[in-house]
Amino acid sequence: MVAALFSSTSGQGQSGDRLVSKVAGAAIAALFKKSEKAEANIRAEPVAKLLQGSIDGFDFIGKGMLMYNGLRIEVMELYLQAVSIDFGAVFAGQVKLRQPTQASMRVVLSQSDLTTSFNTPFVVEKLQRLKYQDESLRFQNTEISFGADKSIRLKSEIFVGNSTEPVNIDITAQLQVEERRKIQFVSVTYGGDEQAADLGKAIIDHVNNLLDL
Repeated sequence: MVAALFSSTSGQGQSGDRLVSKVAGAAIAALFKKSEKAEANIRAEPVAKLLQGSIDGFDFIGKGMLMYNGLRIEVMELYLQAVSIDFGAVFAGQVKLRQPTQASMRVVLSQSDLTTSFNTPFVVEKLQRLKYQDESLRFQNTEISFGADKSIRLKSEIFVGNSTEPVNIDITAQLQVEERRKIQFVSVTYGGDEQAADLGKAIIDHVNNLLDL
């Protein structure tokens, strides 16, 4: 049936790869709670190459993508060249790509989206799983801002255990995408006193483990 589909559409403006592109875009969109735009473009010439699981390129552009962990991504762009694809998985609602020879990714996160994300119940609950000196943590008034050097600054009031006085952390770092799916805080500097710096280091390690796309 699949072979018949591509043999009947290969001469009609590459409608076969457009069909697979549409299905792939829908499969990726399903990984997010909500998205304003999620478009995939699979390039294969001739289109029959799809039957062997080989494509010339895979492009994905997403906008306004809200992850289930509360993080909203303003823009995500992914470009892959010379990719092997699990064709059968596409029509099962999954996208499995293998062995891209070249790949690039662009992610845009807005200041307001990051601030909102870090104050959502989901993320706050995840952050509060971190123990500091065997004490639980409570976060409030977390703020995110961007610097002119593309750095990101995180400020928050954190209550350790039953303390009624917060530790005010002030962290500045660069954001880096690793392994095409992880957003990490790197080149980190810590403001405040020794306790604030020590607590900040523990939090950055914890947050880096959370920001796995």
